[in-house]
Amino acid sequence: MSDKVKFELEFVIHASPQLLYQYISTPSGLSEWYADNVNSRGEIFTFIWDGSEERAKLLKRKSEEFVKLAWEENEDGSFFEMRIIVDEITKDVSLFITDFAEDDEVEEAKMLWENQVSDLKQVLGST
Repeated sequence: MSDKVKFELEFVIHASPQLLYQYISTPSGLSEWYADNVNSRGEIFTFIWDGSEERAKLLKRKSEEFVKLAWEENEDGSFFEMRIIVDEITKDVSLFITDFAEDDEVEEAKMLWENQVSDLKQVLGST
């Protein structure tokens, strides 16, 4: 198995950290932009796209700051994290994504995040 490559993306989001956190940390919020439907039972989130399910375990979260999850089938230590960063001077709010992908799939994974965050911005009215 090849090692996955870590990549990071940053998106400026015109919304409060409190509101943004609801969209990255709750099943109802994630269902609005990340997947067709999201359910959670305890620390396990089930993401549904076009009838297929993927399960992720919540590794860590801090209110209004970040959520860190790992796909259940991953045994390589990879995870994905959505972190809210507020610039201390400008007060601009950014969503900082950390994820992993196979070397030949990094560009595709980045494009997928860009599309999903574009959906998030539309939901938030932050275009």
